[in-house]
Amino acid sequence: MTTASLNSASSREVSAPASLPHTRSYEGLVHAVLTLLPVAALLLALILHTSLPSRQTSPVSGYYALLLKGSLILALAAATLQLFSPAWRQRYRSMAPLLTVAILIPAVLDLITLKFALLPLPYFPGPDLIIRSLWADRTLLLECVCHSMILLLSGYFVGIFAGLVTGILIGWYAACRYWMMPVLKTLGPVPATVWIPLSLVLFPTTWLSGVFLIALAVWFPVTVMTSTGISNVRIAHLEVARTMGADRRYLVFHVALPSALPDIFIGLFIGLCAAFLTLVVAVMMGVKAGLGWYVNWAQNWTEYSKVFAAIIIITIFFSSIMTLLFKVRDRVLFWMKGVIKW
Repeated sequence: MTTASLNSASSREVSAPASLPHTRSYEGLVHAVLTLLPVAALLLALILHTSLPSRQTSPVSGYYALLLKGSLILALAAATLQLFSPAWRQRYRSMAPLLTVAILIPAVLDLITLKFALLPLPYFPGPDLIIRSLWADRTLLLECVCHSMILLLSGYFVGIFAGLVTGILIGWYAACRYWMMPVLKTLGPVPATVWIPLSLVLFPTTWLSGVFLIALAVWFPVTVMTSTGISNVRIAHLEVARTMGADRRYLVFHVALPSALPDIFIGLFIGLCAAFLTLVVAVMMGVKAGLGWYVNWAQNWTEYSKVFAAIIIITIFFSSIMTLLFKVRDRVLFWMKGVIKW
């Protein structure tokens, strides 16, 4: 290597650290902006809501402004806490863009409804009117949530049990696959709501009819994915277990079923989405409680602010259950954390 090349290499080594302060300052600026994004969005939403005149005829209750002020206090506390907690700092900065968008969406709705009246009442109420409806019907909404939760979980677990049983039989036994697979292919793709007239005749109460419809909606995806997972178990795993003296029962419940768990969880997720859809229809079949019943009741009275309030509750309700299922999946399949990316 020549002297000139050595000098150029040494000059590059010397000049490289000089760019680090600029990189660090840029990263610090980005982090500071991310930290202040939710606070700035809340301030902007609050200023627009309180300063601009309202053009819709609905009176302003002040609930939306109160929610913005409380959220602003929480955002300032969270931004201050991240200065002292490295773990919370990383989590807060990753959530800041999502929180900002979540704050700006109702702010934009407030502008195009209450402030500028671009969308007419009563079909498009502003956030203030929706929050007022949430607070006014909080007791009834809580009762509807409890009723929907009981109905959903009852039908979901019945569908899981039936799906696991039929999935194991189809996936393990050739005779069961021969007789049950045509039934599965024929009845499985049919939407569960098609069976509403028959379920009302077969069951003495509308609640049992709803449980049946939800279970039927869950049964098909759980059966398909369970049978697929058991059918695709590696022969080598079964042969090793047989050489160690495992009987058929042990092979099914201790080898095949654990190996099929990733596919089973896919069926559980698909079945949960189908259960949500069926639940909204099931609670409209003559029952006097439930989120679907509340939406139908509010729509009949043209109380669209209550309809949107129920939609918010349904969104929180369904997403919370789905998140819980994700947590269960991560806990049960912890041994696949480095094998499958999720």
